[in-house]
Amino acid sequence: MNRIDGFFTENIEQFSQSYFSYLKEIIDKVDLSEIKIFVELLLSARKSGATIFFIGNGGSAATASHFANDLAFGTHEHEKPFKAISITDNVSVLTALGNDYGYGEIFVRQLKVYAEKGDVVVGISASGNSKNLINAFNYAKSSGIKTMALTAFDGGQMKVIADNCIHIPTEDKEYGPAEDVHMILDHLISSYLMRIMRSA
Repeated sequence: MNRIDGFFTENIEQFSQSYFSYLKEIIDKVDLSEIKIFVELLLSARKSGATIFFIGNGGSAATASHFANDLAFGTHEHEKPFKAISITDNVSVLTALGNDYGYGEIFVRQLKVYAEKGDVVVGISASGNSKNLINAFNYAKSSGIKTMALTAFDGGQMKVIADNCIHIPTEDKEYGPAEDVHMILDHLISSYLMRIMRSA
């Protein structure tokens, strides 16, 4: 059952309280060891000079862009910033690939051009079942590229395919809370890494 439907009321203050309470409940269930693994993966990529590619659809595409920007340009004043890029952002490329090869190919064909063995692909998806992300992950795994999934709902296929995953335990179709927590992870992890580099 969608919990948001269950606590909906026309009273916005009461609805706000319920939404925030539910969000806190979800956050409390996030496995912190999964965050640690993701941070270690990012630090390892930085150390080796690997590129970190972020991908997602819809709201998750916006989070992918935001995450890549925070990671790369939040650390660009340091001697060795994170090489992070979102391949969701070039409309000409996305529409060309989607038109010529189908929407399921928009990420994998970019990875074939840009990515190298040892790089990292971070896929962001509430359902974990987006075909274009699954295709990208399957290509990455066959090419020596590491994969990290940020999922919700039941995790979908991405949770199974990914090398590692941070799973946000929401009910099915609860896109709002899922994407809220994915965005919190961006700010949490980026804030941490900025300070780690500052203290090094």
